[in-house]
Amino acid sequence: MGNCIPVSPGVLEGENSLDLLDILGNFSYDNSNMTFLDYDAAPCHNEYCPLFQRVAPTFLAITSAAATLGTGALLVALAKQPHAWSWPQSRALVAQLAVGMGLFAAVLPPVAVGIRWGWRVGAGLCSLTHLLWHWSLFAQGLLVGSSSCSTAWCRWDPRSRRLAVALWAWALLLAMPVALASGTVAAPNTSCIRRRVDVLSPAYLLHLTLCLCLFLLLPAVLLAATVAMPRLRAAWQPAIGASWLFFGLWVPYGVGLAVDFLLQARLLQPSCGTFEHFDYMLGLSEGLGVLHCCLGPVVLIATRLGHRGVGGSC
Repeated sequence: MGNCIPVSPGVLEGENSLDLLDILGNFSYDNSNMTFLDYDAAPCHNEYCPLFQRVAPTFLAITSAAATLGTGALLVALAKQPHAWSWPQSRALVAQLAVGMGLFAAVLPPVAVGIRWGWRVGAGLCSLTHLLWHWSLFAQGLLVGSSSCSTAWCRWDPRSRRLAVALWAWALLLAMPVALASGTVAAPNTSCIRRRVDVLSPAYLLHLTLCLCLFLLLPAVLLAATVAMPRLRAAWQPAIGASWLFFGLWVPYGVGLAVDFLLQARLLQPSCGTFEHFDYMLGLSEGLGVLHCCLGPVVLIATRLGHRGVGGSC
């Protein structure tokens, strides 16, 4: 639903139509070429694209710079005060979260450049960019999830090192479908998009399912387990809540992805108002999730400073 590329409504409604937020390119846009769909005989104009092109590059650049500074400060704190990081904010866990947030922040500048001036480095690097983006997200989600229900990261020993290798390898495997679903389009400038395939294609359906499991199912299961199991409930500490900032920022986007799929697959019939406003909601929810890479280091450092010497026992 919604399309930044000026095409006819027939193409827009075809099986190769592209989700609005998947358009990460630099498209010319004017009212004479504005695409609209005829819902209830009323022209539905979507003004999201020009706003996205103006705001997104600056937002991503600022977020990346802030995340780089925050992650650097977090790594310095880990190196200079290694014994200050005790369970549940153990050094082994926080260091890996810092790597995940740093990897995510490193991907933002090329995405911003691609939105502003078009994607000029080929389809292969486009797929790699989306792969790294989602690899960092899956790794962070699995790290937060594993730390919420076990003491696996209590210390850095051979067992935790093997677990770290397995977790990052598993996260990379989970991110593979997006590399198959993403690619470049040219309309009129080359753009790197997350979905260049049909919404019902196996690659995209698998990627969507994995994202919904990470952003919605995993936090829901962990929350239910914490409430239901006295052992987990008794072990809950504010420091664990700091790691859960990741889920708190990405859950709205998970909901938006689910609704977007229902609309794209025509399982929900969009009204004119839905067409005009839903992309704003989906864009804001993804922007909220992106903020995790700059807010995460700040919250982790602040929580540790506020609870210095109050670490739990493994």
